[in-house]
Amino acid sequence: MSSRPEALFPLFAELTSLAGVGPKVAQNMAGLSIARPRDVIFTLPYAGIDRRLVASLKGADLPQTLTVEVLVGAHQPPRARSGAYRILVEDAESAFQLVFFHARPDYLQKQLPSGARRLVSGKVELFDGLAQMVHPDHILLPHQAEELAHYEPVYPLTAGVTQKTMTKATRAALKLAPQLPEWIDPAQKQQQGWPDWQAAVSAAHQPQTASDLSADHPARERLAYDELMAHQLTLALARAQIKKAAGRSTCGTGALHQKVLAALPYTPTGAQTRTTAEIAADMAAPAKMNRLLQGDVGAGKTLVAFMALLTAVEAGGQGVLMAPTEILARQHLQGLKPLGASAGVVVDLLTGRDKGRERQTKLAALAAGEIDILVGTHAVFQADVNFCDLRLAVIDEQHRFGVRQRLELGRKGQSADVLVMTATPIPRSLALAHYGDMDISVLDEKPPGRSPVTTALTSTERIDEVIDHLRRAIAEGRQAYWVCPLVEQSEVLDFTSAEDRFQRLRAVLGEDQVGLVHGQMPAQDKDAAMQRFQSGQTRVLVATTVIEVGVDVPNATIMVIERAEHFGLAQLHQLRGRVGRGAGKSTCLLMYQPPLSESGQRRLSTLRETEDGFRIAETDLAMRGAGSAQRNPVCRSFGSPIWTV
Repeated sequence: MSSRPEALFPLFAELTSLAGVGPKVAQNMAGLSIARPRDVIFTLPYAGIDRRLVASLKGADLPQTLTVEVLVGAHQPPRARSGAYRILVEDAESAFQLVFFHARPDYLQKQLPSGARRLVSGKVELFDGLAQMVHPDHILLPHQAEELAHYEPVYPLTAGVTQKTMTKATRAALKLAPQLPEWIDPAQKQQQGWPDWQAAVSAAHQPQTASDLSADHPARERLAYDELMAHQLTLALARAQIKKAAGRSTCGTGALHQKVLAALPYTPTGAQTRTTAEIAADMAAPAKMNRLLQGDVGAGKTLVAFMALLTAVEAGGQGVLMAPTEILARQHLQGLKPLGASAGVVVDLLTGRDKGRERQTKLAALAAGEIDILVGTHAVFQADVNFCDLRLAVIDEQHRFGVRQRLELGRKGQSADVLVMTATPIPRSLALAHYGDMDISVLDEKPPGRSPVTTALTSTERIDEVIDHLRRAIAEGRQAYWVCPLVEQSEVLDFTSAEDRFQRLRAVLGEDQVGLVHGQMPAQDKDAAMQRFQSGQTRVLVATTVIEVGVDVPNATIMVIERAEHFGLAQLHQLRGRVGRGAGKSTCLLMYQPPLSESGQRRLSTLRETEDGFRIAETDLAMRGAGSAQRNPVCRSFGSPIWTV
């Protein structure tokens, strides 16, 4: 039986229950993560258009969106089929043109008959010295002026969803918003000047001025508080449920740990030793473990995770390590298999590429307990994958997997413990708020021997000098990454694509010197390109952000990031972390297109000044604040939707 109050039933009905939303529109709205009327309500406008009536265009600072009453003049059909259909109109003090492309003359004659008066609203621009309004947003009869909002909200859109569709759907959804019992402390609500929930959502969707769209407007503040409060309550319930769930004590003997530690060419850091002990204690407890391991780039999370997996094997069970990409999964296998062999532990790989008899052989070995530790992609939690005795599931780069996927993997064993890892440093306050259902371990030291990376900024205008330096570096036996923001050339964005940069560098540096890897390549081609680079056959790897996490090539000492101003701080930090992994002096070159915006300058300067991922994360949080106002709902600090228990 549902515990949802009956008053909320309409908000959780099918999207097609809203006026103007048919099956096709509902399908398109999925691109905005809108599936129910409640999602429409929580998709707030991010901007507004002033549509107050003005007497004339005369004196207006164009281009600008304006609303005027006009007298319709002569129609001028296009001379050519593909030409523009023009209608001359006059307002109180000036004349201009309404312009339509691919027009239906009979429709326009009916909508805008010569000699009639109409209200038109749209963007007015100058073209060859003449003012024109191309495809007016609104055409109304003068007496319909009240139907046009003085300040029109602007919503995020996706393919097949227009502003008119969103506006109509929102109005229909708002009619379903009920009066709800107040859950905010009355004294706090009064002190903050917050409206009731129903009034808040209504005000948020009906701004009257630009200030009504600001994050500190009482209506938006109240909705942000609601989201934060709901998130924290959900996490508290999840934590309570996890703590109540029957766990399983997994106690290691330490024998395998000692063999692996003896095989390591270095001594683990104090942070690695501490977090290994925290995880071992959690696994030994009768309650089910649900722990987050976070650390900066190169802090040694993989070794800590492997030690936890060895604890599961020492207790007579199995472990699984799930990575978000095949490149990263294979990277983990290459690093862990030799360590496993030193302790007599069988480590194997399962990805979507395993088919037929080979896959069945692996699955049979896994079910029989012949594979101790399984490394893989999302393929490891598919229905036909069965373990003999799964004790620990480790999920790498946890933000790339949904909560449901993590739970499915955890269910593969009887009360299996779960350890999730992230290489993105998160400010502790934010980590506690976002991962309140988890215990948190932090790796705040880096292993000895990691070379500091020199970070420099340079303009794209000096690209020839950069390539000359690259030529000398590879002649000395060094290797380099060259990261581009796009896979292929775009007609919209003025960026050099990875495909194009690959061809240009091959022409300059030699065909056998340059490799290419990006997310749209077939898996076998990506693996082959990575293998050639790791073995040193190719000296330069042109890539997109597919190499952002996990790729480990100690001989690679140069990272060039083209159009770096268009990457986020965390992403730039992750990319920089691909170099400085060996003994050689490493450099990260951030190439930007001048002039830099203020925020772009701050991001790149922050990268140049520090390698501390936690400081970078704090700066990133301070710069982005609540995140993009274009996406739902109001409090974007957490990035992902509220978890469901």
